[in-house]
Amino acid sequence: CIDKTTSAAQLADVALDMRPSHVSRRCWLEGIATMLRDKADAFDAVRRVAACVSHDPASGETAAMTVERLAGGFDRAAAISPAASVQLSSLDDEDRLSATTGEIAFWLERQGMLGTRNRILDIGCGIGRLEHALGAMAGRIVGIDISPRMIAIARRRCAGVANVEFRLTTGLDLGDFADQSFDGVLALDSFPYLVLADVAERHFGEIARVLRPGGMAAILNYSYRASPDIDSRDINRLAHGFGMDVLVDGEMPFGSWDGTVFLIRVGGGT
Repeated sequence: CIDKTTSAAQLADVALDMRPSHVSRRCWLEGIATMLRDKADAFDAVRRVAACVSHDPASGETAAMTVERLAGGFDRAAAISPAASVQLSSLDDEDRLSATTGEIAFWLERQGMLGTRNRILDIGCGIGRLEHALGAMAGRIVGIDISPRMIAIARRRCAGVANVEFRLTTGLDLGDFADQSFDGVLALDSFPYLVLADVAERHFGEIARVLRPGGMAAILNYSYRASPDIDSRDINRLAHGFGMDVLVDGEMPFGSWDGTVFLIRVGGGT
């Protein structure tokens, strides 16, 4: 955690001092450090956004209570900065957010997840950035989120994209959707909150249920525990437990974002 008195310049020094061994993560941190020095005024907005969402559940908090608390936090965060509310490292910069989204879209296309006949479910769609980027690359995309404000922003952002829709969800399951109704499932930075609410395993079962045979799910960041090995073990255990195969196991393919990706596939299909 960063102390609330830490300045943007000091945080830039912290980023440079970390020097991780992974090349893409090192490049990402160097980019963040440059942005912090050049856009120190944006750091206040990012700090306020980060303060909106607590990752520490209260004693005795149920899954439903956790989801409700997180939804309120995301509503407040999106009111401050839509871009930072879905990616803090965007530093309140829509161009930086778009660059990362473009990288993600390219990666998804290379994995064979997209296609003009494919029906895609986006769990935790946020402000609709993936829907806006992928609309022309899929048959239909359904974005779901627990935050009413984010859903409203997503609908405005994608007002001209005819094949996307947005729905408010409970965050507890995928009960609104029929069995084998999607060709692909996306979860961009949403599983960490499912882990916090202790509904990650339930969602793995739901993903296996709503995917058609041969369908794939891309999980971009599984948790914020800072332990890739634990995340990988959990992903493999849950995927295999629900009859799915792990195709990509904890890779970091992006230059503008430090997300860790997992790709899983339901058996069957061609």
